[in-house]
Amino acid sequence: MKAIFDERQLLHDPERYFRRGAYIPHPEQPQRAVLIRDMLARNGFPIEQPRDFGLDIVKRVHDPDYVDFWKDAHERFRAEAGDAEAIPTYHPGHRPGRRSSSIYGQLGWYTTDTSTPLTAGTWEAVYWSAQTAIEAAERICGGERMVYGLSRPPGHHAMREAANGFCFFNNAAIAAEALRRKYSRVAVLDIDTHTGNGTLDIFYERADVFVCSLHVDPDVYPTYYLGYPDETGEGEGEGATLNLILDPGAGEDVILGRFREGLAAIRAFGAEALVVSLGFDMAMDDPLSVVKMTGKGFDTMAREIVRMKLPTTLIQEGGYLGPSLSDNAEIYLTASRDELAAATTRKV
Repeated sequence: MKAIFDERQLLHDPERYFRRGAYIPHPEQPQRAVLIRDMLARNGFPIEQPRDFGLDIVKRVHDPDYVDFWKDAHERFRAEAGDAEAIPTYHPGHRPGRRSSSIYGQLGWYTTDTSTPLTAGTWEAVYWSAQTAIEAAERICGGERMVYGLSRPPGHHAMREAANGFCFFNNAAIAAEALRRKYSRVAVLDIDTHTGNGTLDIFYERADVFVCSLHVDPDVYPTYYLGYPDETGEGEGEGATLNLILDPGAGEDVILGRFREGLAAIRAFGAEALVVSLGFDMAMDDPLSVVKMTGKGFDTMAREIVRMKLPTTLIQEGGYLGPSLSDNAEIYLTASRDELAAATTRKV
């Protein structure tokens, strides 16, 4: 199983952002990708660079003006503000959703998030993160069974025309759009601990891409507002969205039970190819986690996804600088590779 990664993804290097009334060190650091990259090398995964596919597929997923904005946004900010930190603070309003009962959620409803600071390297990083996702999907279109895209910054919170939750371009949605050139029905399975709200936003009215997001209840946990069970799609997309909710404190058995509901729904949809938004932030020791996933659980998820027998693009999402990040990535990806090898042996 190949991995795709470009070193330019490390150039986005935010220092801090404003969260729950205080500045905190930004958890989405380049070191996240370095740890996983080094683990891949130790375990003998081929790591290849993406080709440059340009912005056509990115602009099919995102508003073209939104995409173009990021090209020179940092330079424009510097010209106006000098050395001030480029943390977004002016916001025109909110997008569709519902108000959370949490004070933190309500503050965000009436403002928005500050988690996407601009740095000098942001454009290159998000561009090559998207190219990594496209390359991984193109390898699947070319006949490979499973490819891992180490996309960083992550993407599943990025909406059609809005950055959100550390995310600028929605890499999983971009990969799904790339797969659509070969496969008529594609599913996105989001197993990050946070709602894949951006992916929901992008595909909510489409029938050709099924989005299943497994996440902690958005009434009380970020990203808030989107990802409730009764949100099932609109128009042509009615029935093509499934939100599987976890309560804070949920254990591994509960998580895996809900995960299997998602696999069953993907089978019922008749998916011909799969994108996995792969988050390791469900781990019980992840700095952002409120559930109790273990390495054993990640191993189980990996093997059951392989047993779906679908051409699969894995796209890295969350998983932050806790003690087990590299270990959980190793467990998941080596389990995937081992299960693929076992399936090949069984065929022979």
